[in-house]
Amino acid sequence: MIIRFRTRDGMQRISCESTEAFDTVLKKLLPKLSGNIDLSSLLVGSKEGQANEPVGELLNRSVADLGLSHGDIVFLDYKELETGKAESRVDPAATVATGSVGVTTANESKPLQVTELSVDVELEKIDGLIPRSRSELCRHGDGAMCEYCCPLPPWDRGYHEQQNIKHISFHSYLKELDDSTKKGNGSSYIAPLSQPDFKIDKNCRNGHEPWPKGICSKCQPSAITLQQQQFRMIDHVEFEQSDLINEFIESWRFTGTQRFGYMYGTYRRYDATPLGIKAVVKTIYEPSQHDEQDGLTMDFDVLQEEMAKVDAVAESIGLTKIGLIFTDLTDCGFGDGSVICKRHKDSFFLSSLEIIMAAKHQLKNPNVCKFSEQGIFSSKFVTCVISGNLQNEIDIAAYQVSTSAEALVDADMISGSTHPSMAYINETNQNRYVPEIFYMRKNEYGVTIKENAKPAFPVDYLLVSLTHGFPKTVSHSPGFTWANRQAMGKSQDYHELKDYLLEPAVSADFTLLQKKLADLQLQLYLHSLDILSPQEWSLLVEATRVIADASSSASASASPSSIALPSAATSSADTASSQQQQEALLQLVSSPGWQTLIMILQSS
Repeated sequence: MIIRFRTRDGMQRISCESTEAFDTVLKKLLPKLSGNIDLSSLLVGSKEGQANEPVGELLNRSVADLGLSHGDIVFLDYKELETGKAESRVDPAATVATGSVGVTTANESKPLQVTELSVDVELEKIDGLIPRSRSELCRHGDGAMCEYCCPLPPWDRGYHEQQNIKHISFHSYLKELDDSTKKGNGSSYIAPLSQPDFKIDKNCRNGHEPWPKGICSKCQPSAITLQQQQFRMIDHVEFEQSDLINEFIESWRFTGTQRFGYMYGTYRRYDATPLGIKAVVKTIYEPSQHDEQDGLTMDFDVLQEEMAKVDAVAESIGLTKIGLIFTDLTDCGFGDGSVICKRHKDSFFLSSLEIIMAAKHQLKNPNVCKFSEQGIFSSKFVTCVISGNLQNEIDIAAYQVSTSAEALVDADMISGSTHPSMAYINETNQNRYVPEIFYMRKNEYGVTIKENAKPAFPVDYLLVSLTHGFPKTVSHSPGFTWANRQAMGKSQDYHELKDYLLEPAVSADFTLLQKKLADLQLQLYLHSLDILSPQEWSLLVEATRVIADASSSASASASPSSIALPSAATSSADTASSQQQQEALLQLVSSPGWQTLIMILQSS
């Protein structure tokens, strides 16, 4: 049915059901009204000029209970907020409530005010146009431009196919949505993104009891059609040092068992893809685990407690947990270092269980985005696997899972199966409702058809592949002993710390000392010793934070995806930061806690 509202902005038509609560109808109406409305002043009436009944008294009642039928007109009156209070509709949201029932609205005239990553802020300011030179078809002078030489948009599919780029970047996809909707300005702005949600609404009040006792077309999720995702949140994974991978797989070489770790680093621009982003891996941390030849096990509670401490230390020096990495290696037995190729197009790239694991990690590490209705959209968390390639060589593969995969896992709709390339669809129960799920494929005649995904479907529809590599200039510097490697006969102790840190500490080589202290493994061990006071630890963090940022910048400039040379302002800021870190380091080495540490190392 249609209910008409006579407002200052003219007649507004709202589609609803007779069983809907009146506050649900108002939620549909309020975004269509202009101005800064004082929601507490909303009045309604059945006759023109007689809108004098407060809305708050009617929110709990249904449309039918109010005596409204199809085509009825409701007259609406309200007051506008003062100019100084205009922002009250943005954050926090304005609310009209009676008891626990309320109507909430926010100003939709601009994107949400959230704190995004610096790389996202930088790319949002760039148009990303792909320049083209003059072609043989151009018939104009040097100062003109035509359809054959004008820049291409960053999402141009022809350019990506020509450059063999499988997915467009996230910001290219975002600009494509903006270009198609043209909703970037004015009160008619609509957020171009929305995080998929396949869960049933258990709080539905549309005239029935909540699931599983009742269901309607509004609270149940719609049918789902899976297809390859066009974009990817991260385009490239760059390992800052090749020694990271060698050290990581050293555990398998020594014990023959698999290994798991978390990658820490930063996100930076990647110019090999229009408006691309790369994840720069600076270090890998291996949590406590029990390794086996065909897998590994971890205590979840111990893992959570351990990783909370690691994340806090990493964040203090400017590093972010950007992904996970694990091995799946089996020696060929020829004695030449070759490994069995398990993952290829005729088997699988990531198994269904691994995709569910990746989706859970992405859900725990959401990407903050002001252009999404929820303020978050997908994730920049990546998954890397080290296994054998078609040439039986040890190789790295980098992936993410799609937003559909995240929503399916969040709604508990899929689980692993005995076939690693297939994901099993769970049955509907009291806690979840599973709608019809389809996927698109090409049949033997090359025609795209829709297939029912039940009871299982190929996991390739949930997978997004990334590229990986190393910078052109790779520095080789031995780091501190990695944690949790007792099975290899290695442990973090005072003897290892003495061999690693004592010489630069007593030789007054501050440049080398800074590089040594910037090692995350070392900082975690020093933090566990609890020798430095909180003030002294802050000095260590201050002395090493800039080292991490500077080395990342150097890596970026040395890579194929380097951008412009730093400006004079940037160089001046770097110089000031370098002076601050030197001052912090001098204060640290003069502190009582540091002197105590050196005395312990000298006597050990």
